[in-house]
Amino acid sequence: MYRSTIAPESSFNYFVVSSNKLGISDMTTLCYAKKTCSIGIHVLMEEIGAPYDLRIVDLSKGEQKTPEYKAINPKGKVAALVRHDGSVLTEFSAIAMWLSMTYPDKRLMPTDSEGIVRTIEMLDFIVGTVHMLSWRMWRRPDAYSDDPTGQELLRTRGKTAMLNALDLVDTHLIGKDYLMGDFSVADAALYYNEFWAVDVAGWNLPKNVQAHYERMKTRPSVQSSREIEGVT
Repeated sequence: MYRSTIAPESSFNYFVVSSNKLGISDMTTLCYAKKTCSIGIHVLMEEIGAPYDLRIVDLSKGEQKTPEYKAINPKGKVAALVRHDGSVLTEFSAIAMWLSMTYPDKRLMPTDSEGIVRTIEMLDFIVGTVHMLSWRMWRRPDAYSDDPTGQELLRTRGKTAMLNALDLVDTHLIGKDYLMGDFSVADAALYYNEFWAVDVAGWNLPKNVQAHYERMKTRPSVQSSREIEGVT
């Protein structure tokens, strides 16, 4: 568990893992924002269980656009992972893959070549299609059109596209608890999209995807994430 503190030298809130209070200085820092895909990276950090700092970037205040944050990630996006050596890694899939390779004992990725490429295949579909091509259209139609009528059409298309994509995931989940059979980085990616669909948009998920979502919510890593998000 971690407790909320304010870092005086920072312009944005700073949640710190309790073990940081023991004087550990060479920890990874996750730059995170509520209701974003960084939820999934936070879940993976909790799965790993190693000490880390969690820095909350308040998007409602535009903190992702500040010089302080852009010095960390010039893209002005979350997640960003500041590693032990001070180097920064961005983009969900890259961070997830790095975590799986850095902590192989946590079994966040299959070890056989077929399992690895199938995990990457599913990860790419979830991040690229379910999230970027579908959810973003529903959530941010203003990014594509200034016309209110056009924005409503985009929202409708985005919702349809996301639910159609989740139908494909639903078929993949038949007879499985998790996407690869055992928990993997792909499940963390699916979880943040499930969270958006249910807890943000209020949609109904396909049967097997809903079962996956309920299963994910029983994991301590996800419960920790949901505590920050303020949902049960």
